[in-house]
Amino acid sequence: MKIVLIGASGTLGRAIAAELSVRHTVVGVGRHSGDFHADIRDLQSLRALFQRTDKADAIVNAAGGVHFGPWNELTPEKFAIGLRDKLMGQVNVVLAGQDSLLDGGSFTLTSGILSEDPIRFGACASLVNGALESFVRAAAIELPRGLRINVVSPTVLRESIESYGPYFAGYKPVAAADAALAYSKSVEGRQTGQIYKVW
Repeated sequence: MKIVLIGASGTLGRAIAAELSVRHTVVGVGRHSGDFHADIRDLQSLRALFQRTDKADAIVNAAGGVHFGPWNELTPEKFAIGLRDKLMGQVNVVLAGQDSLLDGGSFTLTSGILSEDPIRFGACASLVNGALESFVRAAAIELPRGLRINVVSPTVLRESIESYGPYFAGYKPVAAADAALAYSKSVEGRQTGQIYKVW
């Protein structure tokens, strides 16, 4: 397969690339690194990307940021960071990429455990992750040409525990390589509308 991987240079992206590149051709995409550059917040940037990458069997997104912070400091602008980046960025990937997938191709997006198991300082992430999972369920009903769409919901990664550990007290982290297996299941399997939990 030819797989376009957005966010390929991140911790999770590198693990996904390592898992899939053994069997497939992985085209790495990042804002500033990779084989191609694109900004998921910009629909036109993604459309230009998919014109350059040509037809693919799968598009995987492991990019997208959200704001973490205490409730009493949250503002519409801080919620908008994740709404524009992680949520609409991934919706943009689907909107821009659907015509670049071969018939029966797949999208795999990324949410996270906070959709179901919220934490202090994580309201923005919970909002975005829950919305992404609802979007995937709905899009699976309507995507044309047998296109599939799933979302992987990982817990905190072992490799990221130094940065995010204080937010996730009591959570058992998973290795990025273990999370990457769920992306393989989505890309190489046949299911659609699924939430693959890696907790």
